[in-house]
Parts: sequence; structure tokens; C-alpha cells
Amino acid sequence: MYLRRMKQNIPVMSVTGSDNTGFAGVQADIRTISALGARAVTAITSITVQDANGIQSIHDLPSAMVAGQTKAVFNDVHPRAVKVGMVRDAETVRALRSEIIGCRKIVLVPGILSSHGERLLSDAAIEAWKANLIPEASLLILKCSEAELLLGMTVATNDDMVRAAERLVAMGAQAVMLRGGHQTEGMLTALLYAEGQKRFFSSHNTEGWQKHGVAGVFSTAVATRMAMGDDVFQAVANAHAYVHSQVVYSLTAESRLARPADIYNHFMSIIAENYKSAHDVAFYAGKLSITTRYLCQVTDRAVGKSPKQIIAEYIMHEAVTLLENSRLTIQEISDSLGFSSQAMFSKFFRNNCGKSPTQVRKDY
Repeated sequence: MYLRRMKQNIPVMSVTGSDNTGFAGVQADIRTISALGARAVTAITSITVQDANGIQSIHDLPSAMVAGQTKAVFNDVHPRAVKVGMVRDAETVRALRSEIIGCRKIVLVPGILSSHGERLLSDAAIEAWKANLIPEASLLILKCSEAELLLGMTVATNDDMVRAAERLVAMGAQAVMLRGGHQTEGMLTALLYAEGQKRFFSSHNTEGWQKHGVAGVFSTAVATRMAMGDDVFQAVANAHAYVHSQVVYSLTAESRLARPADIYNHFMSIIAENYKSAHDVAFYAGKLSITTRYLCQVTDRAVGKSPKQIIAEYIMHEAVTLLENSRLTIQEISDSLGFSSQAMFSKFFRNNCGKSPTQVRKDY
């Protein structure tokens, strides 16, 4: 009981805007921090008017008001971790740095683009983030489309995601998570890059991960787990588990049976890490310590597809992306995707899309 009381007293701060729907913003952050057993403290940066159709209007609070809220919290309880979300004013960004600099665990989610793709930050605000907050980040979380705006580069492949993460780390962030990659073929991919290590996470549940507020819940869960002592890899894994069980897979009572969903999500993560060298269902079943038959049952229940189909779709998406966005030869693409010969790659490719790699490249 005493240990639980101690955890409940761990303060975690959310610095972000208000969402009148309650699905995102400070309202959702308070709910997430509390659900994970910590104490929520806040500073509100903006008041929004929004509904299911998106944001109708935003009123940004004065810089002195935002900085004042933050300073008062730090003077009183000194949070173990801070999550900074919507901050749209350059002066406020600069002022916040001075107030949160003493916190060792800072999770940044700039929110450059809304869930509907609307740009929310001005050029001046983006530059302020780059100069003042990103260099202090324990973890910087961005959509791939936001990384493209920040860095002026295309982020279309897994390798692009790694290069973008390396550039963001060079700007000062200790760790980077890029979300929303490969949003085609019914798949979403994320990359966590920290201490020179990279870890990919993938999911076919694009609808669940694109629900309004999911990204905010995830980032807040990461900050809360870091406050409780997780390193960044543990925090992200635990936050993923929380979001899957509470948000992404929370549509029905059946989906709350966590084990099949956990196995499926672990399966997708292992594919993202091994698709270049392993194409066999038995390899992935072995990694999961289950039979191939049970893995078939899990994937059929989750997305109505066999493990073989899912692996093939993942490899096909990578192949098409490389054909359309790189100068690699077909032989080089074949080698990079782990095929024993170009002929084997071409046969696999034609079986899955009805065209040869050469035809797809010419069509593009």
C-alpha cells in the first residue's frame, strides 16, 4: 500500500492545449497520467473550439500566463517528467525552456500538423522549437510529415526514417520517435531511435492508431512511464501496450482480451526488425514462442489475414517504395530485401501484384 501511494504521488506535467471534446489535449493527459498511477499537474497553452470535424478556432494564452503556470508547478512539486504538446507562440516556446530546463525527462510533441493535416505552427514557432526545446528533449515525437517540414527532406522509406532521426538527434534530442510512416497498403510504421539503436513498430490497425487523441495519449503515457523509472525503450513499449489495450483495441469487449492483440503487435514489431532477412512464418512463430497454427489464428482474428499474407504485404510495400523512390537497381533492391536471387524476387513480386518490378518502375 505504501509503495502504491508513493507512485500515485509521482508528479507528471502536461504543457499543452485544451480540447473541449476531451479526447485529446490536457483533458486526455490528466486522464492518462492518473490511469497509470501518477499525479497530473498542468499548464494550459491554448483554448480550442473543436469537434469531430476538426479545430474551428484556437486562442493562444499569453506567454507570461503559460510560463507562470509552469513556474508555479515547478516551485511547488517539481515534476519527474514533462510532456510538452501544443505551443504555437515563439515567445512562449522560448519562455518555457527557462522553466522546464531543470527537469531531466522531457517528452516533446510539437504538433506541427493536426490529425486532419492542418498546419498549426508558424515558421517562427518552428524555428523557436528547433532552437530552444528540441535540444533539451529526452524524447522527441513527430509524424513523418512533420519531420519532412522540419528537415526539408522526404521521409518515404524505413531508411529515410532512420536518416531523419539521425538528423534530429544531431539537433540535440536524446531520442526520436517518428510516427505514421508507410501509411499505404493498410499499414502504419513507427521508428524509435536512441543511443544509436533503432527499433521499428508496425500495425495494420491504421484506423485505431489514427483516432483523434491517440498520439497525445501515447506521448503522455511515455512521459509517465519515464517518470516512474523506465528507460526510453521500456517507456515506449509500456506506452504501446497501454494505448493498444485502452484506445486502439478498445472497440469491443473481445478486443480487450489482451494476449492475442499483444501477440499480433509483437509479430508486427518483429517483422519490422527482420523483414530484410526473414520471410518464413516459422521464423516469426519461433520468435514469439508459439506455433505457426496459433499465429495464424491470432492474425486472422486481428486483421482477417494469414501471417504469410502480412509478411508478403510488408515486403511488397518496401519493394514498391524502393522502386518508386530510390535509384537502386532491381538487383540491389532484391539483395536489400533478403532474396537469394533477382529471379526469386521477381517471381515473388509478380505473384503478389501481377506485374514485374521493371513494369512497376516504368509505370511510375
